[in-house]
Amino acid sequence: MQPRYIPEESDPGAGRFVFGYRVRIVNESGPVATLLSRHWIIVDADGERHEVRGEGVVGRTPTLAPGQSFEYASFCPLPTPWGTMEGSYTFATAEGERFEVSVARFYLVRPHDA
Repeated sequence: MQPRYIPEESDPGAGRFVFGYRVRIVNESGPVATLLSRHWIIVDADGERHEVRGEGVVGRTPTLAPGQSFEYASFCPLPTPWGTMEGSYTFATAEGERFEVSVARFYLVRPHDA
């Protein structure tokens, strides 16, 4: 995860802090797998919890052979200058076996000089 604050999309006076993040997904398992869905748990600095579920990522459901990777960039608006994200991706093999891959918690933090 490579999160960053996006000042040009943010409006701190209106309680809008926008963070971008870049994800690289690598198939390190044996079978070919297709990313089916994502689940994010987002918690802002006030402790408000928001969940986001959806099909694929950025409108795509990539299929990855062993050793292949897929990168994408997305963003998360928050009402506070910092928060956290964590979640999971659901994949399926060609045989229909589903499995989840966890994404560890990472922090979205506006720099003090922004």
